Formats: sequence, structure tokens, C-alpha cells
Amino acid sequence: MNAELLLMFTLECDRAYLYAHPERDLTSDEITRYADILSERARGVPAQYITGHQEFWGIDLIVTPAVLIPRPETEHVIETVLACVGRTLLSATPLRLIDVGTGSGCIALALTKELPQAEIHATDVSSAALEIARANAARHQLQSHIHFREADLLTGVDNDSFDFIVSNPPYVGESEEDQVQLEVRKFEPRNAVFAGPTGVEVIARLIPQAHAALRVGGWLVMEISGTIVEATKQLLTGWEEIQIVTDLQGIPRVVAARKKT
Repeated sequence: MNAELLLMFTLECDRAYLYAHPERDLTSDEITRYADILSERARGVPAQYITGHQEFWGIDLIVTPAVLIPRPETEHVIETVLACVGRTLLSATPLRLIDVGTGSGCIALALTKELPQAEIHATDVSSAALEIARANAARHQLQSHIHFREADLLTGVDNDSFDFIVSNPPYVGESEEDQVQLEVRKFEPRNAVFAGPTGVEVIARLIPQAHAALRVGGWLVMEISGTIVEATKQLLTGWEEIQIVTDLQGIPRVVAARKKT
């Protein structure tokens, strides 16, 4: 599938064109370009960094090595937020949400698409990542709907100011590094993947900040891994309605918790 995708990228065509013209011969320039692209992929460069694109929640996103590549599993975060919105009566108008560590902007853009009346904010500690997120918002004409800001987690955010705090934080422990795909370790931004020795270092900082920034009855929704479920639950002592959402393989993928009413 990667080879087909990269061939489409080389020829600047879609899959329908590729299948409809099996007899088409590549020019010498196209052969050279395709060989160069395959060489990049062979040394481990993710296809998304080669093409510069990745789809998430039906949105075509620009991606570069400055940002984590959005993955289908992260769509469970969006689903969880929407489920919480659907069953929670919140008095605030408009609903205020903030995406912490926005990276490519995938979560913020998806939430803006699904909750067009909401006020969406997004932070990232990386100015390079924010540049990509802003570019993605502009491509989809959503730049006026999302407030981007460079910040370390929720630094500078007012207390009791948000209904939802959403994040796909770094949650892989350095002790698990040998279990992470080589191309992830080698090419994706390390500070977006690894949290520290145990994997909960960033979450341990985010949870108390989120508790302060949320309004009473507000929700914290985070992507996690199966290896840090119990540690995360312990860090959420004092919260209510804690729930763990599994992905399609039954692996714990998202935690949601509510600030006590």
C-alpha cells in the first residue's frame, strides 16, 4: 500500500487514475523521482513525511517531522469528547475546549468540525508545531475558529475557564523504547512520543493543571496506553466518573475524568 501511495504521490494522481491507466509508462524523470522516494521509505522515513500529508477524522492534514503523525487511534479521543458533550449539561455558552499539545492541530480541527459553535483553543510548546497547526487550520478555513498559543501544557491558562481539556500527550516511557517502531523512534519528534522514564511524567503535570483550569463539572480527556492505565487512575484521585475507553483491539486508549460537581 505504501508503494502505491508513493506512486500516486510521484505521478500527482489519485487511485482511480492509477487503476484506470495500468498501461501508462513512467517517464525517465518519474522513474528517477519514484526511485528516490522509495529509497527514502526504505531507510525508514514515514510515508506521511514523504508526501507531507495524513488524513484524520476525514480532514487532510499537512504533516512534517515537526509534528507527530496523526493516527486512527486518536480518533477515539474525538469520539469520547463528543460522547461526554452529548450526556453532560454544561451551562457555559459557548462551550470552551482546549487541545493541549496540539501538534498538527488534528484534534482541534476535528473538534471544530464537530462542534462549530464551540470556542476552541490549542497550545503547544513547539513553535514549529504551531506553525503546522496554523497552516492546517488555514487550509480548511478554520483559522478564525481556533485560538493557537505557544505554551508548556496549560501554563498561563486562567483557572475555572474551560469545559473540556483534551490532549494526546507524550505517554511512552523511555524504558519501553525498544518496543516502539524504529521509524517512530528515528523520525518522529521525540518530545511528542516519550514522556520520561515511566511514561506518566507529562500526564502527572497536566492533571493538576487541568483540574485548576476546568470549570466544575468539566472534563479532562486524554489519550493513553495500556501500560500506564493504573498509574493514570492513581493520578486522577479526587476526580469523578473516570472511564477508560478501549480501541478496536481492546487496548486502553483514552481516559476521561470529570472535575467533581
